[in-house]
Order: sequence, then structure tokens, then C-alpha cells
Amino acid sequence: MLVLGSSAFAQTQKFTMAEAVNGMRTNLAVKNISQFSWAADGKSYIQAVKGGYLITDLKTNKQDTLISLSQLNRNLSGEKLKTVPAIKFTGNSNGYFTTGGKMSWIEKSGNDWKVKNTASVDQDAANVKMFGDGQTFAFTAKNNLFVNRNGKTIAVTNESNENIISGQAVHRNEFGIDTGIFPAPNSESVAFYKMDQSMVADYPIIDWSVTPAVNHNIKYPMAGQTSHQVTLGVFNIKTQSTTFLKVEGEKDQYLTAVTWSPDSKYIFVGVLNRGQNHMKMNQYDATTGELVKTLFEETDSKYVEPQHPLTFFPNSNTDFIWQSQRTGYNHLFHYSLEKGLVAQITKGDWLVTDILGFNEKKKEIYFTSTKETPLERHLYRINWTNFKMQRLDSAEGMHAGTLSSDGNYLYDAYSNASSPRVANIINTANLKSTNILTSENPLKNYQRPEIKNVELKADDGTILYGKIILPTNFDPNKKYPTIVYLYNGPHLQLITNSFPASGNLWYEYMAQNGYIIFTMDGRGSSNRGMKFEQAVFRNLGTTEMNDQMKGVEYLKSLPYVDGDKMGIHGWSFGGFMTTSFMLRKPDVFKVGVAGGPVIDWSMYEIMYGERYMDTPQENPQGYAAANLLDKVQNLKGKLLMIHGAQDDVVVWQHSIKFIKSAVDNGVQLDYFTYPGHPHNVIGKDRVHLMQKITDYFDLYLKK
Repeated sequence: MLVLGSSAFAQTQKFTMAEAVNGMRTNLAVKNISQFSWAADGKSYIQAVKGGYLITDLKTNKQDTLISLSQLNRNLSGEKLKTVPAIKFTGNSNGYFTTGGKMSWIEKSGNDWKVKNTASVDQDAANVKMFGDGQTFAFTAKNNLFVNRNGKTIAVTNESNENIISGQAVHRNEFGIDTGIFPAPNSESVAFYKMDQSMVADYPIIDWSVTPAVNHNIKYPMAGQTSHQVTLGVFNIKTQSTTFLKVEGEKDQYLTAVTWSPDSKYIFVGVLNRGQNHMKMNQYDATTGELVKTLFEETDSKYVEPQHPLTFFPNSNTDFIWQSQRTGYNHLFHYSLEKGLVAQITKGDWLVTDILGFNEKKKEIYFTSTKETPLERHLYRINWTNFKMQRLDSAEGMHAGTLSSDGNYLYDAYSNASSPRVANIINTANLKSTNILTSENPLKNYQRPEIKNVELKADDGTILYGKIILPTNFDPNKKYPTIVYLYNGPHLQLITNSFPASGNLWYEYMAQNGYIIFTMDGRGSSNRGMKFEQAVFRNLGTTEMNDQMKGVEYLKSLPYVDGDKMGIHGWSFGGFMTTSFMLRKPDVFKVGVAGGPVIDWSMYEIMYGERYMDTPQENPQGYAAANLLDKVQNLKGKLLMIHGAQDDVVVWQHSIKFIKSAVDNGVQLDYFTYPGHPHNVIGKDRVHLMQKITDYFDLYLKK
């Protein structure tokens, strides 16, 4: 009876709001292999555990402690570490880590580890990047770039003008840009972005936590207005001199896909015009900065979006892979500096999502792709000479891989609707798979809703993937209030075959409290190819609403959906979509909650905004149709708008101007702000946010 009682309780346990919001990162986290990496010898792998790192021999499965916290602390001078730092191992007996303002190098000595040397890192240091030699590193402090070699810090730049910034990511992190520091493979030089944003208008971000409040200006280039100007410098550490690449073209063009040749002689740059429809892949001499030649050009009537640097083949200074969407899907193209285009390596109505590496001996490239279905990722290899391709995993779901440096072993970690996490080691010679982790379901004691996968068709016949999440204790004879959660913007995909099947525990929390939740990826969202993504070009909000209306029609066709009690919620692009629906199709949803919404695309950043909308001068009709400031008088339902007071992505002015328009038009709406938060409300305050949203739906949609 006790066992039965426990089992019965397990079936009825409900999520708290804190669990629904942050549980998957805290008490309901799925067990994982932490900081997995291949050992330098390729015959073992390393993982972080509490109190240290373990190393596991692949042949024997024997596990040993590689390094422990107590070993580290025995040899550290000064303050002892309370937890193991994130160590980057450069060999089975060498590594380095950063902690307490110091970079420390360690090496194994017998059965112990010694701290070989340390280097101080500036207290303002950010963007720390280690060079390939494992000794030299670069970092930024405020707006300047520094290099540390052999414990000595060298100033690469010394700009007093804070609007001239070196060594940081530029172009607001579009075009796959995530760094501004590019060490040469031989570690003798470093290329870096230099951004002059003094010509960009100041934009105020107010810190309300102090009295009086303090203004922190940022540079925010808005669509159609003046943009920043970027150049690429190359600093020679030995001569301590800088040469700038002689890049011709518009001053406000974009410099992307920065790549060194393996012999450190050349730098390759994707030079993209501000209109984003013409890219030149240029080769420059790293010593003189002179243009060597343009390797190829890419153009598109809508936009070109380079997102990846070149990937050179092993032990080649001439042959590389270029990832391009020129055929409509992201594929791999083999180029040679001498011959130009050699071959298109991958082909089909699917896209490559990641290159994992090579097996040079077998002439194989390893990668992940959407070949089976856009809802999953699988691991593949292809021979770059005969193009024979093979899938390497067997289980459904979202797979991610880490290839050993020689290509002989592949770490495969995946999840699907029913498997929280599985990790295997695949022997690439015989494809034998060895399981090293099968996580238990941390949600097994909770009342879980039924989740149905949905396939609908857009007006042009395109398949749209969605999910409907039914209330727990579902009764098909009842009618339920229904919430549509959406994003439906570029560079995001909500619907995948991963854990949890719902995609979000807040959906399940709402299902436990009597709601139906529906979510779907319409055209404009990612991983479906260029035609799917570009369907929204110059008219953001229109095609997406048409697609989401297919979801609404489907929901209204279900006997258990209360068509008079439909709500909608989204954040960022989803906030724009939510507000658009409430104003442009005001009879569809009774209640909307819009977070961090774009209200007027002419106030959004140049790089993203002009890619999808062109400039306001070029596309006045598109901007006018999407502008929600002159549509507020259409509001019929209840609308709650939420914004972070320090939002530097969708600036606060969007919703402030919307409130002003509501006041001017005598329209009532509800509004809430989160002081101290930028574009997303995270941490413990996110529990408050989701409770606020839930309460709003409970108040106005349930009754």
C-alpha cells in the first residue's frame, strides 16, 4: 500500500512556478557529462566532476582522477580555490585556467600537479583569448586590446577616445561574429577588429538603481541612419607594429568570416555591402595588408548572410570549405586558392548546421545536418573526393557531436521527446557505439501533459511544424482556454524533437492549470532553408501572421478549444508578433502578453533590420505596414506589455512610444517594467515575470 501510495503521489505532483521557469537548470536539471573534451592523445576523454576532472581510457573504460581540487590548492600561492576552475587541457599533463585576476599554467609532475607560472590579468579584462601556443593570450580592457606573452603585457592599442574600440565583436554580433580577436596559427601575430562608432548617435540607457539616476550612453545604429565603421588590424608581436588591411568599399560595410591561412601568411575576409546583397571573399597579405585577390563573390536579390569563417582542410594551405546558402540551403563547398571552386560537397533540400572536423587519412568531413527532418539533427560524414555520405547515429532526436582530433572517435550527445540525455562514444572505424551516459528522467514524478505533434500547411503549401499541449486530466468533452506561444522570427526554431517534449516547463505548468498551449514555427524562422526564411523579406509580421492564422484555424476546429478564450504570448520578435496580432487582427485573441516588443522597425538596429526590411527610405510601405504606433486604436482585447528598463537590444523607447500612442488615442492597456534587466529577464526575477504573465491570463482569459 505504501508503494502504491507513493506511486499515486508521483502521478499528481505539480510544478511550482520556480520549477517551471528555472527547474531545468536547478533541481530538475538533466544529468550531463560536464565539460567533455578529448584528451590530446585521442585515446581518452576528460570530464569535470565535483572536486576535479576525470580521464577515461577508451579501450579499457578505466577512469582515473586527472586532477583534483586538493592537488591544485597544494600548489597555489595566495587564496585557495573553493571550487575547481574551468581548466583547458593542452595535453594529458598540461593545462591552464583563469581565476582571481590571474592566468595560471599547470603541468603534471609525477603523481602531482605543479603551477608552472602565472600572469596577472587586468582587473578590467574581458574577451580573454588564448593563442595556439598555449602561452600567449590577448584580452580587452575597456576599449583597448592587449597581448600577454611570457608574463609581459603589451598594449596593442592605446585609444583615449572610448568610441574607438579594438578587439571586441562588431556589427552587433550579426553575421556569426562572436569575437574581435583572431590569433595567427603560428601565434606570432593577432588580427583584430577596430570599430569607430563616434559617428553613431548616442542612445541613453538609464541606471535607475542609484539616486539620482545615472545615464550610460550606448551607440545604437538604427535602420536607415549612420552606422559605425570597421577596419581589421594585424599586430606583429615581435616588432610590436600594426598593419591595417587595405579593404576597399563603403566605410559602413561589414567585415565577416575573418580567417587566417594555416601558414599565417594570409587573412581572408568576407566583405559585405551595407545593402547585404553582395559579398566578396577577399584574400589579403597579412604582412603588408595588400589585397591579393577576390576568391569569389556571392549575390542575392534579397540578402546574403555569411555566418561562418573558412574551414581549411587538414595540412593544406590552399584548400578550404566555404559554407554557403547559395543553393537555398546551407551546404559545403570545396574551394582552392589556385583553382577556385572545386566541388559542391553536400547537396539536397536540407542544411548543414555544423562542421565537426575531419579524418584526414580517410578524407572524411564530419558534420551535423537536418537531412532526416528539420525537427532533428543527426551526425554524418562525407568523403570529400567521392562524396559518399553516411549517417553515424541511429536514435531519433537532436544530436550534437565532438570529434577527436584524428577523427577516430565521435562523442554523440542527444535528447528526444522521451530521452532526457544520452551520450555515446562512436568508433568511426566500425561505427560501434559505447554508451557512457543515459540520464534518468528528472520529471518522472510530475503530472505530465499529453503532447501532440501537428503538421499544417501554409497558403503556398509549405509544411509548418507545431505542437499542441493538452491540459493534464484532459477531458475531450470540455472546452479549454488556449494560449498560442510564438516567436516566428529569424534565427530561432521552437519546434524540435528534444527533451522535454513540450519544449518548456512553463507550458506544462499552464497545462496543469487547465490551459491548452499551442506553438508553431511559421515562415521566417530558421533551419528550413532560404525560401522559408526569406518569405518575410521587406514585410516583417505579415507572412508570419498568415502562417500563425493556420494554427488558429486548426485550434478552432478542435471541439475542446474554446475559440472565445484564446490568448497569445511572445517575447522580442514574439512580442512584436503578439502586439501585431492584437492590433492588426484584433478579433482573434482575447488576451495578449507582449514582452520586449519591436514596435517600429525604423528604431531597430541596422544590421538585422536592414537585412530583412531594407532601409526605411527604400521600403517605406513595408515599415509602415509593420509599424504598430498608428494601429493602437484597433485594440479590442486585453494587452499586457512588458519591457526591461535596461534593454539595449529592443530599446525601451519602443514600448514607451506605444504607451504614448495609447494615451493619445484614449486606449487602455496594461504595462510592467523590470528595472535592472536588459532584453531578457533572467534569474530569480524570471519567476516573478512568468507569475505576472500567468496571473494575467488567469484574470482575463479563464473567466
